[in-house]
Amino acid sequence: MTDKNKEKDLSKKVIKKSEEGQKKQSQYPSELIDLPSGGKLYPTGHPLSGGQIEVKYMTAREEDILTSQNLIKKGVVVDRLLDSLILTKNVTIADLFVGDKNAVMIAARILAYGSEYKVEIEDPDSGARIEHNFDLSDLNYKQLPEDIVCDKNEFNFT
Repeated sequence: MTDKNKEKDLSKKVIKKSEEGQKKQSQYPSELIDLPSGGKLYPTGHPLSGGQIEVKYMTAREEDILTSQNLIKKGVVVDRLLDSLILTKNVTIADLFVGDKNAVMIAARILAYGSEYKVEIEDPDSGARIEHNFDLSDLNYKQLPEDIVCDKNEFNFT
């Protein structure tokens, strides 16, 4: 085999591997989540500047992350979980502003377990146990004003 043929063969392998990687990334069902920031806090051209992030549904792998005692003790379990769920290219949880991170966390919870969130609380006055159901899909996020400009990542917001 000549050097030219070896080069073509290697090139074909690299292209095939790249295509397989793209297929693997899209093999999971996913949803586009609207970010409360609307993407306004991210620089032009950033993958989140469009105001949405792609998040996949949880699998057994993410359940393993959630139950990892090591990650829980280190205090990184939520970040690792969300990093595993984010499909938007070149984006990690560290790139998200707090409000957007919270929205992704709530969306991940809804996608995995549904929007109903049951809690049992104790009435501080009577001591009675009260069961309450929250519908997480009814949560309203504070949206940034339409006229806000964040080209320097500095702005006044009241």
